[in-house]
Amino acid sequence: MAKFVAVRLTKNNIQNPIAFSCYEQNSREGENYVEHHTLQFQVTGTLTLFDGKESYLSQKGGFQLVRRNQLMKFFKRPEKNEPFQSLSIYLSLDFLRSFAREQAIKVESQAVYPPVVNLYKNDLLDSYLQSVQVYAHSNEIQDSAIVNAKLKEGLLLILKRNPEVAQILFNFSEPYKIDLQRFMEENFMFNVQIDRFAYLTGRSLAAFKRDFKQEFGVSPGRWLTKRRLEEAHKILSDTHKTASEIYIDLGFEDLSHFSHAFKRQYGIPPSGMKDKGFG
Repeated sequence: MAKFVAVRLTKNNIQNPIAFSCYEQNSREGENYVEHHTLQFQVTGTLTLFDGKESYLSQKGGFQLVRRNQLMKFFKRPEKNEPFQSLSIYLSLDFLRSFAREQAIKVESQAVYPPVVNLYKNDLLDSYLQSVQVYAHSNEIQDSAIVNAKLKEGLLLILKRNPEVAQILFNFSEPYKIDLQRFMEENFMFNVQIDRFAYLTGRSLAAFKRDFKQEFGVSPGRWLTKRRLEEAHKILSDTHKTASEIYIDLGFEDLSHFSHAFKRQYGIPPSGMKDKGFG
């Protein structure tokens, strides 16, 4: 049975920003929307992050920074009789702004970085990550002063070894208005709320809905369902995959909803594609 220790996120802050997770079986669990910069240390097993275009693999001992304001799918796999174990450290904007003020850090350039950045470690960072794992399993994780001190310690060590990530961590700008059609075609398979799509395209919810209707001719909800079903029809036609293998990847919450929506659009259930000679 899978075991999981989860962190609870709120809109404006993070409760228990140090989290340790352990799975004994493959899992697709994970937030589709990465709200906070996240330090990810792979203790055992492998973690694959997929942003809709590229896959990012983290193996045992890997240490990565996952940038905020990203849409991501998480695939967690045990390896070689070892469970999947990972340590996640969530860095809120409030914490980073406070740290930047204390350290007099200012970011001038607007360099472009990938959604996931591999971090270099040294002996000090290895020792730090081991100590954080101890905190993640203790009651001290409830003490905000202690946790804050550990976050500062870790960030100082990371910046010493990876100074370039300051350009990422301390860039507090919000998403700017981007091409709507391209963004939606690249991200329609992510099961997130419409207001998340709006925010990530640099629009208010009202502006997003207005621009979307002008661009696509229908509401965001109708377009997303139709586009996901079109992709499902293509996959079922061209491969041997089944509905149960693809519905989550395409942004549907449950198999029943997917099957009913597919039959409503195409007149046959997903399983009927095989009877028609597809797949």
